[in-house]
Amino acid sequence: MHYRQIPPPAHLKNYIRYFWILESNDTNILSRSFRTIAEGQPGLIFQSPDKGAMYQFDVELPSVFLYGQSTRYGVISFASGFSTIGICFYPDALRTVFGLDADELTDACTSLEALSGKQGSLLSEQLMDEDSNTHRIKVLSTYLSSLLSKNNKYENKSIQYLLSRIMQSKGITSLDDLRSQLQVSERSLERKFRQYVGITPKLFCRISRFQASLNELRTGRHEKLSDIAYENEYADQSHFIRSFKEFAGCSPLQYQKMLLEGVENFYENRK
Repeated sequence: MHYRQIPPPAHLKNYIRYFWILESNDTNILSRSFRTIAEGQPGLIFQSPDKGAMYQFDVELPSVFLYGQSTRYGVISFASGFSTIGICFYPDALRTVFGLDADELTDACTSLEALSGKQGSLLSEQLMDEDSNTHRIKVLSTYLSSLLSKNNKYENKSIQYLLSRIMQSKGITSLDDLRSQLQVSERSLERKFRQYVGITPKLFCRISRFQASLNELRTGRHEKLSDIAYENEYADQSHFIRSFKEFAGCSPLQYQKMLLEGVENFYENRK
């Protein structure tokens, strides 16, 4: 199994964190199962149909689909061989790129055909016709560029500022102070944040803090879980473990045993 990340072209770098590719030609096993993790970003996935379908909780997914914010872990599975391309967007991309209210896709996904009609169907056909993932990424980049030319009016500087402050602080920041700086009410900010990000600012902070602790766990920066809990301002180690299970579907120690090298937000679901 091979995984790699690819940076976006320069004109898309403010909307896309990275493209990723996951491939396997292993025919010694019938299927593989992975757990996805709450990551704080929406995304898009293309699964090459000639390699078999992708399933989430045993429900077959479209060959090309857009998904929103996840507030919990999920389970996806493939046949033994697969070839998958994904896009990890920045948190407000459902609004700024696709013109959607982000909360419509929280813990959900939609096919590109359902979302974009004829344009989505054409994209799906183009991706299937290409013979390399490099060419498929170019097709996806062209498609997203065309959407941006229509939907750039949806960019919101206040939301972008709020997101940058939360992510820079790794979820440890005062929302009251940020609201005061932006001079908006709590209700108004929460409504706009749901529209652009799909969840509340408070939940986004929690997921950002979880992601910061996940990165420390993955990179081995600390020897003890209590050190990670302390650095990320969890009340104690038990609080950290409870939060980790909520967003990852396993304990930190279980995750360390199952993580895939170089992969950020899913791991193989081995029995």
